[in-house]
Amino acid sequence: MADEASAAEPFIAELKRWRDVRGLSQSALAKAVGYTPSYVSKVEGGQQRPSREFAEQADKALHAGGSLRRSHAEIEGRLRSEAVPHQHVSEASTADPQPASVVVLHDDAELYYDGSVYRATQRRKLLNASADPITSYLIRISVDRYPGNPERSNLHHRENPLTWEEISLAAKVGNEPVGWRVKHDRDAFKEVWLLFENEDGRYPLYPGDTAWIEYSYTVSDDKWGTWFQRAVRLPTERLSVTLNFPAALDPAVWGTETTMTAAAFPFRTAIQQEAAGDRRIYSWSTDEPPLHARYRLEWKFRARPDQEESAKAMPATPSEKMRSIGVVQAGDPILTTPSRPFNLPAEAEDARRVVAELNSAAERAAGIHQFSKGMGVAAPQLGIDRAAAIVRTPDGQMITLLNPRIIEESVETDEQYEGCWSFFDVRGQVPRPRQITVQHQDIDGQPRITIFQDGDARLVAHEVDHLEGTLYTSRMRPDVQPIPVSEYRGTGQTWTYQGESAPR
Repeated sequence: MADEASAAEPFIAELKRWRDVRGLSQSALAKAVGYTPSYVSKVEGGQQRPSREFAEQADKALHAGGSLRRSHAEIEGRLRSEAVPHQHVSEASTADPQPASVVVLHDDAELYYDGSVYRATQRRKLLNASADPITSYLIRISVDRYPGNPERSNLHHRENPLTWEEISLAAKVGNEPVGWRVKHDRDAFKEVWLLFENEDGRYPLYPGDTAWIEYSYTVSDDKWGTWFQRAVRLPTERLSVTLNFPAALDPAVWGTETTMTAAAFPFRTAIQQEAAGDRRIYSWSTDEPPLHARYRLEWKFRARPDQEESAKAMPATPSEKMRSIGVVQAGDPILTTPSRPFNLPAEAEDARRVVAELNSAAERAAGIHQFSKGMGVAAPQLGIDRAAAIVRTPDGQMITLLNPRIIEESVETDEQYEGCWSFFDVRGQVPRPRQITVQHQDIDGQPRITIFQDGDARLVAHEVDHLEGTLYTSRMRPDVQPIPVSEYRGTGQTWTYQGESAPR
């Protein structure tokens, strides 16, 4: 029935969104929830009303934080879509076709911040590589205040939903303003068809032709957060990003690239910076970005008035500095609770996002402390209850650990000082095996076994402990206590070992 199909639209939107976030095909989701691919296809196409059991299983499989369960519960009470107060807006049907094959010749994004509101402007030069004219283009406006923690994000956006009034969406094709209509309207995302037409005429993109589309919208900073991510979902020849911030806020900007393999690393090329009056402008670009790559820019404003007052009132200790860059401090229950493992490859997208968060935290930490012995950070230290950690060795090697477990330790041990970002005011002598064997997983779920030795083994063991809810203080000998960092004399030096490596 048409009414039932309409009532199910919000659920279908949430289902598609979370399936996209997790990187699951319809067949993969069907396998995970014990239904046939045909059933999932019919649900998403509006021909099959989803059962409550399916909604519950899909919510669990997609780790949607309860949003699918809640959306299914709303179906009976939502027999018609909500009206949106905009003269160009009407509710789109599930029958709307996707645009024909498109190549993005240039994807250019600018984010302008005025101190309280962000305005994003997206410009894309499209090539119609199909045999049919393109008359509409689907865009998504999505926010995720707490990436890697869907329950918290869902709650935040239910209490503080995106509204059409604050978004102030505007769009044009070439120099012609165009209309738009809503496909999906949810608390944390909107999907909108840009219509290549207005009251003066229609402006389809014909086969072989190119055109610039541009659209812009605003989001308040309590919903946006201090990050801007570009995901490559269509074949793209060039990607460029500009951040435009008030110079008075003294911004610091860095970027991280995440690939399909979950490898995350700083941008391969530097972010350019220039002053323009009372503004500071950061720009970055790349050519031929691979499909499914994600480029994440993050920043902090070092001259926020509240931060300045805090700095005047009390000199920042090492632990306070770590807290200021988002590191959870000792006493939080998450640090003594075992982390939830990833279900790989079903949760590959979640794992990539968490790894990106870890690498971003490592970049922030590198800006406030010298890590001559290498560094590591585990997801719980960022308030994320997932089994992921990263390690950067002194020689620059990047180690990503998903669902790691130590399965073998050498008999030979040694005792060295360690520090922990979650109580960085002290250092403690910790006995560790000189060699460990770790079982972990790749992003595609394949098991891996890796042997680590000496300093690398110490770094990895420290992070695996975090994922098991263990702090290094519990590893120390009973008669040994941590010392204040002011008394520690090993800063700027690497760990030293007798002999080349631990015996196999």
